Amino acid sequence: MDRCITSKGFSLIEILISLVVLSISLLALAGLMVTTTRNTSFGGHMTEAATFAQDKLEQFRAMGWEHITPDSTDVATGSTGINYSRNWTVVENGTLKTVTVTVNWTDQTNHTVTLVSVISQ
Repeated sequence: MDRCITSKGFSLIEILISLVVLSISLLALAGLMVTTTRNTSFGGHMTEAATFAQDKLEQFRAMGWEHITPDSTDVATGSTGINYSRNWTVVENGTLKTVTVTVNWTDQTNHTVTLVSVISQ
């Protein structure tokens, strides 16, 4: 007599293998989310730093030639609570002043954004 064995479900081994595959893929996605969150955070900090540097350059442009202050430093606090150290140098060359604004901040590592502009008399 031939018996015909039919299966009407999954075996325990098949279920365990599928759970292992699912777990590995979910761990990979979790790692990707951590990386994405870190990169998004860095992008926000970079935008804030560039904005602080641009703000200082706009202040110099609005001041007028004779009121542009020499080299100095100040600190600006971003919306996330990170302190940005803003340094600027002014080099006069005839009727031009070259202004370099550097913004530094530290989250997990040190970062720097530098903007350079030339202001004429």
